[in-house]
Amino acid sequence: MKIGLISDSHIPASTRALPEQVFHAFQGVDLILHTGDIYTAATLDALEAIAPVLAVGDGTDQFIGQPRVEAKRVLALSGVHVGLVHRLDLPGINGDVLPGLVERQVAPRIPLAEALRQVFGQSVQVCVFGDTHHEMVEQHEGVLLINPGSPTLPRQMRRLGTVVRLEITVDAIAADILDLASLPGAPPEYI
Repeated sequence: MKIGLISDSHIPASTRALPEQVFHAFQGVDLILHTGDIYTAATLDALEAIAPVLAVGDGTDQFIGQPRVEAKRVLALSGVHVGLVHRLDLPGINGDVLPGLVERQVAPRIPLAEALRQVFGQSVQVCVFGDTHHEMVEQHEGVLLINPGSPTLPRQMRRLGTVVRLEITVDAIAADILDLASLPGAPPEYI
């Protein structure tokens, strides 16, 4: 199963619409998961032209409660439990979950799998989150942590950013960060 992962699109605050490179990056995916800061249903509608969309959000996303958007969720995809949440608050980490931080700060008394069980109410093999605008794909204690970053405000800068393609097969789980500025057709500068 091929899955497009996106977060923190912030439309129309960041730009009028999703960059065309997002549509190129997600060609051929079976499902798109958006991890919050959506701001407009038109963003989800546009993504649905590619593949079915499910999303999560925090209290600022007015779409929670609609069929596509929940506060958090766990999906069984090709036999793998994937947890989605906008802001990942892990016991043992003070502040945002940023690249490299989990390895340095999670207390040994709280294994990552248990911390995520506290977040989702069940075990997950993959955790996808957003909020920080910092892209990351890290494996820790048998759990894959993924933050797609932001396609429009990476690291809070207004330029082309990142999304992630996740592939789940019988044998493996693989995730690749895609830098939208490196895709064909990307303008030299964004906005």
